[in-house]
Amino acid sequence: MTPVCPFVKAACPDDTSSRKSGNNLVKHQSETESKVKKDSSESTNPSPKCPFGYDSQTFKLGPLSCMVCQALLFESSKCVPCSHAFCKLCISCFKDCPLCGADIEKIEPDAKIQDVVDHFIEGHARIKRSHINTDKEEAETENKPVIYEDVSLERGAFLVQQAMRAFRAQNVESAKSRLNLCADDICDQLERMGNTPELCSQLGAVLGMLGDCCRATGDASSAVAYFEESLKFLSKLPKDDPEIIHTLSVSLNKIGDLKYYDGDLQAARSYYSQALDVRRDAIKQHSKVPSQILDVATSLAKVADVDKNIGNKNLATDGFQEAINMLESLTLKSESGGLEQRRLSVLEFLRNQLADKQPE
Repeated sequence: MTPVCPFVKAACPDDTSSRKSGNNLVKHQSETESKVKKDSSESTNPSPKCPFGYDSQTFKLGPLSCMVCQALLFESSKCVPCSHAFCKLCISCFKDCPLCGADIEKIEPDAKIQDVVDHFIEGHARIKRSHINTDKEEAETENKPVIYEDVSLERGAFLVQQAMRAFRAQNVESAKSRLNLCADDICDQLERMGNTPELCSQLGAVLGMLGDCCRATGDASSAVAYFEESLKFLSKLPKDDPEIIHTLSVSLNKIGDLKYYDGDLQAARSYYSQALDVRRDAIKQHSKVPSQILDVATSLAKVADVDKNIGNKNLATDGFQEAINMLESLTLKSESGGLEQRRLSVLEFLRNQLADKQPE
């Protein structure tokens, strides 16, 4: 299956779900790179290089990155007396400088380098060199004007990549800052171009990542708001793609999980049921896709678990048994190790639930 995530080159906060969101951005980048290669074969126009060492293929940064989280500096702070700069959160847990080992007497904000970082983000992926006439002297070439062009899709991939690096290092505020910038960029395009599938896919993915950030910090209400906003855009996409369906159902389940742990079981059941309906509709069109059958069984387990907790014992038993039957009849290929592990895990949970008899 083709992944839906427009930012597949960036590892997402929730590896089990948000990795599976759309690839429109990567397709755009691939087409752009092909065009650039074609153009370069027709002229001697050198590809522009970032003076800070940014590499669009590997997302490497030089002096503007924090060596602790490996992402762009956020709330840049310098160690005194060595003056090495890190993200404020990243350096806060160190007594010695991670770079040179010097004792840290105090930590001070470094507004100067943060200003450079902010300007770098603002200008990233917006510069293109003008075409060069091969007959012109090199000296003339250097005087050619720089053309500024908004290539915000590339900027979006860059921001998401930096956000995910920060997220993995638990610098959640840094991740949220980059994702919010990316969301703002996409919203600006939506105003100009309307709700195109590509933009809705991108914004749905980014809002879902922001929801994951809020969930990681325990801010359940904000997480729910982001996931619901994500659903609004994902629901605009065609429902004939299995990965779009999966992403929609995962977002519904995430809201259900947050409601479940908040003690609102009725609301949790409502969201779990919506996810189950989306997944049931999916297997009507793609009945032989093992991952979708696993998704339906997982949703059945979630709904049945809530039913069990609110006293709907018969409904719970029926749900658990239906899920067990689906998983026991599911045949996976030998190379599907990850799916098999998930199948066995869900199956064990279901059997334990049925074995756990509630007192009358």
